[in-house]
Amino acid sequence: MKFIVSRNELYKNLSTISGVLSTNNTMPILDNFLFVIKDDTLTVTASDLDCTMSAVIKLSTVEGEGEVAVPSKNLLETLKLMPETPINFVTEEDGDKVSLKFSVQGGEYNGHCYQGNEYPAAPTLGNSQGFEIDAPILHKAISKTLFATGTDDLRPTMMGVFCELNEENITFVATDAHKLVKYRNSAIKTVDPTSFILPKKPLQQLQKAITGSTEKVRVDYSSENNHIRFSFGNIVLYSSLLEGSYPKYQSVIPTNNDKSFIVSREAFLSCISRVGIYANQSTYQIRVSLNADSTNINAEDIDFSNKAHESINGTYTGEPMDIGFNAKFLREIFNNVDSAEVQMDMSQPNRAAIIYPVDQKEDDAEHLLMLIMPVMLNN
Repeated sequence: MKFIVSRNELYKNLSTISGVLSTNNTMPILDNFLFVIKDDTLTVTASDLDCTMSAVIKLSTVEGEGEVAVPSKNLLETLKLMPETPINFVTEEDGDKVSLKFSVQGGEYNGHCYQGNEYPAAPTLGNSQGFEIDAPILHKAISKTLFATGTDDLRPTMMGVFCELNEENITFVATDAHKLVKYRNSAIKTVDPTSFILPKKPLQQLQKAITGSTEKVRVDYSSENNHIRFSFGNIVLYSSLLEGSYPKYQSVIPTNNDKSFIVSREAFLSCISRVGIYANQSTYQIRVSLNADSTNINAEDIDFSNKAHESINGTYTGEPMDIGFNAKFLREIFNNVDSAEVQMDMSQPNRAAIIYPVDQKEDDAEHLLMLIMPVMLNN
């Protein structure tokens, strides 16, 4: 099997799919890229069994067909240090040796490879449903929710992003029980309502791969095989779906909030970042004292005699209230709101606060809601 491929084209596509590779594979063959030649097409694949990502490259010079598994580490490091040049990729007949030859200074690199039939096959969806979504919408949905996913192995469904599709919109939800994010967009609808939970790792790879893209992404999913497939450009990403029921997130979003605070996102973010430095480094607790005249942010770490206080301008409506937050979580949320001004709706010091852009309306095509649970204040 012989073919010639551009160094830049090969390196770009291998870099795109390489994030799928795991450092602790149970099958040594998964430390490799799978190269498959058929007709004038090269398909390169990376997999960790739960997630499989492939890229298709059109070739102009090909001799023979076949498949081999090539060690990923050496190949990526070699290509990274190569200049742009046509690369002659050659495998021997017995399929256990591969060589890369390129014209600059007559370079040649030889290494071991493995039989391609040892590589696990990509999953099949069987009977599936699907829809198309603009890459910028999908990228934003992932960006706004991924940071709020959980890390607790005892609650595996919360370690992914919940996707709910109905005849009105598509909704993405993530929560770790301390914070919650709900992103909704009415540009995507279906007559067959469905829902599934997307694992974190494939979403991270998908987010990177579609950054800057303006094309449409085809999404196909199968409840029968519990898998999903994302197709865009020359890339295909397969992933298993998380099994189980997602928490009833709607029940934790308070509706009767009689207190609201409108503030500059940048000013508030800067304030809590500074004050948070002086908070206890295990709880990150800050106190937000709200009243009509002024808003004060305080933090204290008694063990190290650290204390900080700042006042910030904002518009508060409601009875005066002191409420505590984890500064780290609050910072994460404000970092993921794009608007210049942000509104926080609250009711009691022991109930969740809702955070959203000031200029957002409930019936907007795109809707973002973030929620943070308060922490108990020390007197």
